[in-house]
Amino acid sequence: MELYRELSEVPADFGPSVVTIGNFDGVHTGHAEVLGTVVRLARENKLVSAAISFDPHPSQVHRPESAHIEIMGQQDRQRFFRELGLDCYLLIHYTLEFSRQSPEEFVRSVLVETLNARYVVIGDDVRFGHKNSGDLSTMQQLGEKYGFTVVAIADLMADETHRTSSTRIRELLEAGNVEEAGRLLGRPHLMTGEIIHGEARGRELGFPTANMAFDSSGYVPADGVYAGWLIDENGTRHPVATSVGTNPTFEGVNRRTVEAHVIGRPEEPVENFNLYGQKVSLEFTHHLRPMVAYTGVEALIEQMNQDVDDAKRLLGLDSE
Repeated sequence: MELYRELSEVPADFGPSVVTIGNFDGVHTGHAEVLGTVVRLARENKLVSAAISFDPHPSQVHRPESAHIEIMGQQDRQRFFRELGLDCYLLIHYTLEFSRQSPEEFVRSVLVETLNARYVVIGDDVRFGHKNSGDLSTMQQLGEKYGFTVVAIADLMADETHRTSSTRIRELLEAGNVEEAGRLLGRPHLMTGEIIHGEARGRELGFPTANMAFDSSGYVPADGVYAGWLIDENGTRHPVATSVGTNPTFEGVNRRTVEAHVIGRPEEPVENFNLYGQKVSLEFTHHLRPMVAYTGVEALIEQMNQDVDDAKRLLGLDSE
């Protein structure tokens, strides 16, 4: 997959193409349907498949004081685009100046003149152009004017009352419901980042943890304990029980951390299992319990043993 970060980077002879537009935060099942349609149409018509997105997210430019936290970082997003078979990803640097383009200016300069679009695949709730003044009807009118066909994809419904959306997935993660969030994503929710040294409190308790760096990408779910998998730089998947929160049993801890205890991790020699400095992915598959304070370390250790047993059962490891 080719990645372009400026319109000027796109070759003059690019296309003709099938194009879609969106933020694609999380690359959830609704996004996968749109992107899958783009890839299918491109292959059927011997065209180039392309997606357009924006960095930073438009909300971070227009409403920086209240901009949402993204579900997934750009590198993970691009990885899933490749897996879906996309040929090209145009990641446009989003600015206030760029946002002032009218719907027609955007379509003409980006879709027509740069990407030579023959098909434009969009959700039926699409908004684009200055102050989101363009919609599906606008795109269809511009398609007739500039010679491309618009293919509208209806929303996927998550349930009877909610459509599948990045907003809904963030709500579920905020509630700790990683199981339902994973269903809408089509895979477990994940974070990606470097493993750093922590305060070694888990090691002292007999549960050493791999601590995610504070600048890791991906939405941090609600405080609590989760079962899941840690994927290291070699692609090896390790079962984990992950703690998210501020360690309320210990005084003076007020910064949220994400700490994964690798189940079955060898204690010695440490050089045989050293994740420090590695960039890993951490998947959240099951919510085990909320984060609570325990009266004493012994009660905490007993609960942590139970957490590991519960994680092993949910991950299908209890018979090993």
